Amino acid sequence: MANKNGPDGTGETGRGKQHEGAIRDDELERRRRELEASLASRRTDRLEGKDEAKAATGYGQALKLSSEFIAGVVVGVGLGWIIDRLAGTAPWGLIVGLLLGFGAGILNVLRSAGLAPQFGQGGEPPEPKE
Repeated sequence: MANKNGPDGTGETGRGKQHEGAIRDDELERRRRELEASLASRRTDRLEGKDEAKAATGYGQALKLSSEFIAGVVVGVGLGWIIDRLAGTAPWGLIVGLLLGFGAGILNVLRSAGLAPQFGQGGEPPEPKE
């Protein structure tokens, strides 16, 4: 026949007389710490040690800066073209709009890169991010 003593020798099955909530909390806390340690090691490998992550970040930054520049030029040319149509000053409105859009595009790139202060903020520009 089977022995009536449980795993802890008290004759009861399960965890015995220990408080079940405390055991459960301790076990969950231990598992949480293990998961945090595992995630921390994976994050440092992915962000610091891999060239692929740096390349993807670089491509994203390049796409952002180029779109900022192109948007400034397109808006300037569009406004110059509209002024030419309304005032009949072709091609001078387009030329002036192109030049102003080019300047605005460069200013947008500098602001996005953090090398120029944002609109309405005076003082020294912040140090460039590396």
